[in-house]
Amino acid sequence: MAYDINEDEFKAILKAAEDWPRADTLADFSYGTAGFRMRADLLDYVVFTVGLVASLRSRKCAGNAIGVMITASHNPAEDNGVKIVDPMGEMLMSDWEPYAKFMANARTPEQLRNCFMHIINTAQVHDHNARKVIFARDTRPSGARLVRALKAALEATNTEYVDYGILTTPQLHYLVKATNTVKMDKPYGEVSEEGYYKKLSKAFSEAINHATRPPSTPVTVDCANGVGAPKMKKLIEHLPEGALDIQIVNDRIESPEDLNNHCGADFVKTSQRVPQSFTGKAFDRWCSLDGDADRIIYYFVEEGKVFRLLDGDRIATLAAAFIGELVRKAGLDEVITIAIVQTAYANGASTKYVEQNLKLKVEFTNTGVKHLHHVAAMKDIGVYFEANGHGTVLFSERAVKAMRKHQPQSTAQMEALETLRALTDLINQTVGDALSDFLLVETILAHKEWTVKEWLATYTDLPNKLAKCLVTDRSAYTSVPGTAEQRLATPARVQPKIDEIVSKYRDGRCFVRASGTEDAVRVYGEAAEVYDTEDLVAKVCDFIGSYGGKSP
Repeated sequence: MAYDINEDEFKAILKAAEDWPRADTLADFSYGTAGFRMRADLLDYVVFTVGLVASLRSRKCAGNAIGVMITASHNPAEDNGVKIVDPMGEMLMSDWEPYAKFMANARTPEQLRNCFMHIINTAQVHDHNARKVIFARDTRPSGARLVRALKAALEATNTEYVDYGILTTPQLHYLVKATNTVKMDKPYGEVSEEGYYKKLSKAFSEAINHATRPPSTPVTVDCANGVGAPKMKKLIEHLPEGALDIQIVNDRIESPEDLNNHCGADFVKTSQRVPQSFTGKAFDRWCSLDGDADRIIYYFVEEGKVFRLLDGDRIATLAAAFIGELVRKAGLDEVITIAIVQTAYANGASTKYVEQNLKLKVEFTNTGVKHLHHVAAMKDIGVYFEANGHGTVLFSERAVKAMRKHQPQSTAQMEALETLRALTDLINQTVGDALSDFLLVETILAHKEWTVKEWLATYTDLPNKLAKCLVTDRSAYTSVPGTAEQRLATPARVQPKIDEIVSKYRDGRCFVRASGTEDAVRVYGEAAEVYDTEDLVAKVCDFIGSYGGKSP
């Protein structure tokens, strides 16, 4: 069945597009896990086309609100990006990613019209359906201009919209789901930024109610000089008095050049050192958010300023262990199962700890949050965190129903059940959320009466290294399906050589996967000793260089 284009609407689109011309570049734009991300001066037309796609997506979803977030997360301030959020707060359905790409790469009015028609017909979009888009941006100076481009597209397509101003990315995801569930029996939350804080603070109060006492030491939060700073301050205003002693650093949102500059989750994780403004003493608890506050990692220094990282793997194992204990204490362990979902980049020691100590199942998936989220959503309780600190815990409807119906047989069961129920509201069910995950970690540490020293002692990370090798053709490097990108299918000679090299090292592990953005492959290696890890990765890189690489 063919669907006719509304010519009046398209005339309005073309007229509006005149004010937002495509950047003078021959490069094609790609829509990935982070949506579109590039230099901000290239984004005007791209954001305009994203507005068109979001309007069509809302019509396809029976008038449900679609979200658009303008952010570049951990990138420097001169970059920006834009991504689409689906009705239940999840990332854009993968089948629609090519539509966003096609539209952004239309170079003439005729191509734009053809792309618009292609989406209408291929996705079977009914023009008469209602359409609504809600959006927000982070603190980057370019955001205000890009919002105007987005509004132009929405107004041209007669799309109802709500501009929520400056928010964290997870807050926008929350608002999308809250908007689309407001008339349901169990709404996700109040449709406002204030509602987000109310939901988290109420759940946090309930989650720590049965803890022996709140943490006795303060926690310092590095906000990357980004949007997380003002939003963390607002969250603190809603938390119960005396529950947490939170100190905030790197909150200079009025200085764009400071955004993610020598601070934030990505800097700390990548450079393996403390951020700018670090003043911690030995064993002080610190954490860092990224620029749009969807990632968080913890860390501290030991005596002698030895840096210790508590990254996404550590948060995942902490959460899974605690939730597993609650499920057992509540008497639900024969009803609800828990799984941890990891990528190949998870430290091998964390995987061994989960399987051997926690006795939980680990599932591996391809790199990328959307893959982790998809697998976790199929479990009763699915825990996923990338090593970079992006992750969450998903509770299935089946698990929530079991918690709701369960009748505790003792005071201990009742307390565990009440804490477990509170976690279903405390943990953001739509996307990784640094503020929500922060409260989760602090809740667990309070219950366990742990400092960072006890948390670190749960297992010892294997030394690891990530390297980049330039190659003449990254498309030649393909992974064997079903191996979570841990084994290469092509070039045929490479995987056997990697296996041969790895076999010479105790606890050795190494995999190679193609970069998504440049002619290079990423080489990840682990071994029992630091010098073995360095040697393993160097040997694999040398072989790839001799086989099909190119000099940097």
